Amino acid sequence: MEKNENSKKEVENDYEKALERAKARRLVLPGEELGYGIAGSGTYIEKGIVVSKILGLADERNGTKFVIPLSGVYNPKRGDGVIGIIKDIVSSKWLVDINSPYLATLSLSDALNEFIDLTKEDLTKYYDINDVIFTKVLNVSRNKLVTLTMKEKRCRKLYGGTIIKVTPSKVPRIIGRKGSMVELIKEKTGCQIVVGQNGLIWIKGENKRLATEAILKIENYAHKVGLTDKIKEFLDAMLAKAEKRKEERLKEEEQGLDIDITIEMEEEKQI
Repeated sequence: MEKNENSKKEVENDYEKALERAKARRLVLPGEELGYGIAGSGTYIEKGIVVSKILGLADERNGTKFVIPLSGVYNPKRGDGVIGIIKDIVSSKWLVDINSPYLATLSLSDALNEFIDLTKEDLTKYYDINDVIFTKVLNVSRNKLVTLTMKEKRCRKLYGGTIIKVTPSKVPRIIGRKGSMVELIKEKTGCQIVVGQNGLIWIKGENKRLATEAILKIENYAHKVGLTDKIKEFLDAMLAKAEKRKEERLKEEEQGLDIDITIEMEEEKQI
């Protein structure tokens, strides 16, 4: 019993430390001094002082100072629908990676409608480490502590599939006007696709490779006019090639079968 209590306290302490780190992060400019320590990613040493190389959020771990770049990083907003990956379970909360430098938590009360007795229930029964979820941002505090909820429409666990990462600012282009672009890809490839506003996209289906290629093309050519038509042409061309290859394989198999039958007939004649 005493061991369980100590373990619980350690977990709670880790959670408090994570919260303190999130609160300590501040926006820094290129050339801004971060103090004494070891230079990590996004920093360099000048006259014994760690200095920021880039615009980003300053952080420190075990004496190493580093800066998380803001370019291409998701900045969470209340009401955003995001894809998250469960990274840890702390007390009655899940810690969730939402492709952001900020800590995201999913509390028991925001995850489930039913009452859970923590002394009898194992939380991994509901959401385990590395589970993938589609969730909504419930709140973002002044200190950029992000709380999530599973009690909104469309929020659910996502089973199987593949996750790809795109630049969050390109997500509206990938979704398209009234969802037209992503619906086009779904229709052509037959894949299930869930797009998170945090730049994470979940894809499941036999044609997931083709769906991925189409999405990455949209990301790379988001500035192009008439992109929907170009993506449609690309998908049609790739699907036509795949169909042609399939027909060629079937033809080869049929020819091989004909040869086998001919050989068997010749052998029977000889007998």
